[in-house]
Amino acid sequence: MISESTTSTPRDEPGSFRDPDNRIFYADGAVLRGLGPQAARDWAAVRDSAFLAPLMAAGKVVATETVEPGDLPAVVADRWTTVLRHERVPFVSYPYEWSFAQLRDAARLHLEVLEAALADGVTMTDGSAYNLQWRGVDPVFIDVGSFQPAAAGEPWAGYRQFCQTMLYPLMLQAHLGLDFQPLLRARIDGIESGQMRRLFRGARRWRAGVFKHIHLHDAMQTRHASASTGSVRAEIRDAGFSTELVRATVRAVAKLVDRLDWAPPGSHWVDYQQTCTYSDADRTAKTAFVDAELAAHRPGTVFDLGANDGTYSRIAAAHAEQVVAVESDPAVVDHLYRRLRADGQRRILPILMDLADPSPGGGWAGDERTSFTARAQADTVLALAVIHHLAIGRNVPLPRVLDWLTGLLPAGGGTGQMIIEFVHPDDPMARQLLANKPAGLFPDYHRAEFERLLAERYEITRREELPSGSRTLYAGVPRG
Repeated sequence: MISESTTSTPRDEPGSFRDPDNRIFYADGAVLRGLGPQAARDWAAVRDSAFLAPLMAAGKVVATETVEPGDLPAVVADRWTTVLRHERVPFVSYPYEWSFAQLRDAARLHLEVLEAALADGVTMTDGSAYNLQWRGVDPVFIDVGSFQPAAAGEPWAGYRQFCQTMLYPLMLQAHLGLDFQPLLRARIDGIESGQMRRLFRGARRWRAGVFKHIHLHDAMQTRHASASTGSVRAEIRDAGFSTELVRATVRAVAKLVDRLDWAPPGSHWVDYQQTCTYSDADRTAKTAFVDAELAAHRPGTVFDLGANDGTYSRIAAAHAEQVVAVESDPAVVDHLYRRLRADGQRRILPILMDLADPSPGGGWAGDERTSFTARAQADTVLALAVIHHLAIGRNVPLPRVLDWLTGLLPAGGGTGQMIIEFVHPDDPMARQLLANKPAGLFPDYHRAEFERLLAERYEITRREELPSGSRTLYAGVPRG
């Protein structure tokens, strides 16, 4: 993906191996795409198309340029016919880490790009949600290598992928209120039409888009299951399929996507700033502490873990280049994303993830989709009011919580910053969590032990107890 770190020795992207003629790799700090003979011919035919430059200028397609052969090391120039250099996106995330509104906006952009391409005689070979990434709350299409000249009579090649990774997940949440993220996380290729068909029986089959894009689609796939791709395409061409029909289909799907919506249910965490136990004095002191620390360090990337409604993500965005706001409640993430879009706040990317069950590696060999821990590299980590949820609520020992958090900062010590809040066991929220646990289960959960563990891993540069006396804030840098 686009934001992986690179070295001077070319390194292939683990998630870009399925097309040997079109591969992402990294070298000399750059994100590069190697094109074999056919892919290079396709790019030569597409790069000067009228649709592409405006989309790149608008930030809807990742900025891309051709690298001159003389600017490439021999090991790269000898391997590929053409090499492209891509703009880097700030942080790589995956569709199972997005809220409903995020996935819908990504789907909208994919269809917008495809429709513009088709109008200019170009199509896409893929339709996967993984072909989109984010700059803050703005989606960007990154799979430039999927563009190729459209052939007369060819169907929408990416339709099945689009359904499985975008349309079907949106339908599940819009029509049935089911969170799609666990299903996408479990299957790299998305949700199959056969699975959807079993969920949309009876009267459900008449909900928007269901009969055509689930039942008929599944029936067609079953009918052609044993046929070769070539024979199916020939049958479609003989039936009079045209590029204009593909464009009409794309427009119809875009209208369907626009109709799909999900009203997030009520959640304690959506209104956390009103329902939490912070006093006004605590909230003011905490805000001032976080703001001062971030202003002093001016980090490039901030991870706000347990971001909730994004209050501290917004503070961080005033001082950092980008903020990744991690929250586990789907309703909260969806609310946050929609508010950020409405407010024009472009530096914050909300992602949906349970910190006690972070996204693992997946796909082929477990690294086609990289784990969150491997992707995450922050200059500053905000761990505010989250330690007690992990240590008490999820039974993760304090040393392991701190070790995991430390792993999100640069290795080697002396760089990176941790801003962390410890909720004392006598705090109302901690007492509430402890009340649901067997007595004596957490003998080490107390301030002295936390400070001892923290001091082993960090040089504590600042410590401040909030006015209530039941919470303490710390700032520190990792020890070498």
